[in-house]
Amino acid sequence: MNIALETTLITHGLPRPHNVATAFLLEETARQLGCQPRTIAVLDGKVRVGLTHDEILALAEREDVIKAGVRELPLAIAQRKSASTTVSATTRIAAEQGIPVFATGGIGGVHPGPWDVSQDILELSRSPVVVVCAGPKAILDLQATHEMLESFGVTVVGYQTDTAPAFYTRSTHLPVPRVESPEEIAAVYCAGRDLNLPGGVLVYNPIPAEYEIAAGEIQGWRDLAMADLHQAGVSGKAITPFLLDRMAEYSGGRTVTANVQLVKNNVVLGCHIALALRGRL
Repeated sequence: MNIALETTLITHGLPRPHNVATAFLLEETARQLGCQPRTIAVLDGKVRVGLTHDEILALAEREDVIKAGVRELPLAIAQRKSASTTVSATTRIAAEQGIPVFATGGIGGVHPGPWDVSQDILELSRSPVVVVCAGPKAILDLQATHEMLESFGVTVVGYQTDTAPAFYTRSTHLPVPRVESPEEIAAVYCAGRDLNLPGGVLVYNPIPAEYEIAAGEIQGWRDLAMADLHQAGVSGKAITPFLLDRMAEYSGGRTVTANVQLVKNNVVLGCHIALALRGRL
């Protein structure tokens, strides 16, 4: 079974050399579990589903790579640009290629402050893919993101949890329907397909307990990073990479370690779900 992997983590999510090492770690983890990793990007205007070792290295080194959500894909292709794919773009391409499961770190959502909503939410509501994540990114307005997902009809489940995780933190006050096994997640996904629902299933998979960072610590680093953001005048797609970079610095690298471990954990669960779907699609 194939499992989709994104590339924004390589170009905008993790600092060097963690970005390349993590990309290869995720692919090897999938292979060890009996799945075929399909890392997705746009290279010189061509959609690539399943990057080679050398293509991943080249993507990490290039300075001209843009960050593409769904709306930027036509531009990247027509203008023959290279682009890393966000959650929204990876989900769309995975759906078009018949890949039922996509494992990522965290989803985008509603940012605090002025109106800024990620494309991820809309795409999760219209592409029939199981997306495994550790919750919305910690820099987001979690309550607003939770409400927006509900408004767009995204089916959300918590893997062995009753509340939504928040990326680095295992739980919040936000309730989610609980599922206990990959097989149950596969059944939820298939039920949605039987009903001809347009979207898939968003699976919240909490970060492993040994790598969790307390919410208070995250909030402190986030506040410092937000102050830096306002001072720097950063906007648009540059916001998330900027904030993650500043939080990594303020945490002494703890957020980077946690990020790597949580996305690996999501690939493991994603592979188990993909294998549970084998023969059912």
